[in-house]
Amino acid sequence: MLSQLKLNDFRCFESLELEAVPGAQFFIGDNAQGKTSILEAVCVLLRLATPRAATLVPLIRTQSRGFAVQGQFGTSRMQFYFSPERKKLVLDGQEQSGTSRYLKVARMVYFGNTDLDLIRGGAEGRRKFLDFLGGQIEPLYRGTLRAYERALRSRNRLLKAVPVRRQEVEAYDAPLIETGETLTRLRRELVAELSPWVDRSHQSIRADTGDIPEMLGLAYEPGAGKDFAGKLAATREEEMRLRQTLAGPHRDDMAILLDGHAAAVYASEGQQRTLALSLRLAQAGLLDAIWKTPPVLLLDDTFGELDPQRRNALIAALPTGSQQFIATTRLDWLQTQPAGPVWRLNERRLEAIKT
Repeated sequence: MLSQLKLNDFRCFESLELEAVPGAQFFIGDNAQGKTSILEAVCVLLRLATPRAATLVPLIRTQSRGFAVQGQFGTSRMQFYFSPERKKLVLDGQEQSGTSRYLKVARMVYFGNTDLDLIRGGAEGRRKFLDFLGGQIEPLYRGTLRAYERALRSRNRLLKAVPVRRQEVEAYDAPLIETGETLTRLRRELVAELSPWVDRSHQSIRADTGDIPEMLGLAYEPGAGKDFAGKLAATREEEMRLRQTLAGPHRDDMAILLDGHAAAVYASEGQQRTLALSLRLAQAGLLDAIWKTPPVLLLDDTFGELDPQRRNALIAALPTGSQQFIATTRLDWLQTQPAGPVWRLNERRLEAIKT
């Protein structure tokens, strides 16, 4: 578990210190007080990424050069400094030259208030969902993804050149195919492993709400087809015309099926919200099963659009023994007394209102 968190020049906070406890801790307050920023800082500290922005630059407090987050996770002391000019990772007092050892320390799942986009949004969000999970399960995943993205960027840059030099473009086919085929295999295996957990989580939430059972499933849809090399060759002329790579894992998708039908089309809005929660719970369940330790759970104001019954069903479905950071505007819907501390954020300051 994360026992201590310190922030400097992160989002709206000049500085902040928090002592965390096992189980749940709640952060309540009006919007724009910094609840989400605290959860985001936990995510950045543990996984060096944020689900709220494409880069880390927006996380730097206005007129500051960079931000720093640090904390104690189990027996590990973790520190991360970021600025546009420099990044510094320190684990147990030793500066790290890479991210591999640092990222082995902790695993987490982020429930966001935009998770509904996983159901009805574009494929990019679902790819990010898979990549964030895959990087916490398979050591090969993160490096393969980065290598594929580098080859793809280089190839697309050449396709946009004037004039396009076909031979130079084709020189990137081999690294693109090699890393792309590995990434395709890893994603296919991940979707197959995740699918039963998604249905299990879905049934758990629905059992607590009294809804009629429905079967939820996932299907991997590869952007490279069954033959990446063949698909790349077949789209060559169209690539030259459109000046971009048209086949590959960067066009992957994950179909979300409710009783065999596309959830984005056939599910009601209430059903879609339950499905989105099921996807996140499935991530947590799979990580717990693989590592034999529940991941840290960050629930970022996911309750606002849910009825009280589903809010309480979600709380009940969270993995036993997990550490939870829960941000919400109010707690009057909670059927039981909060089991852990409740913090109120006011003018970006933390005030304990229950311990």
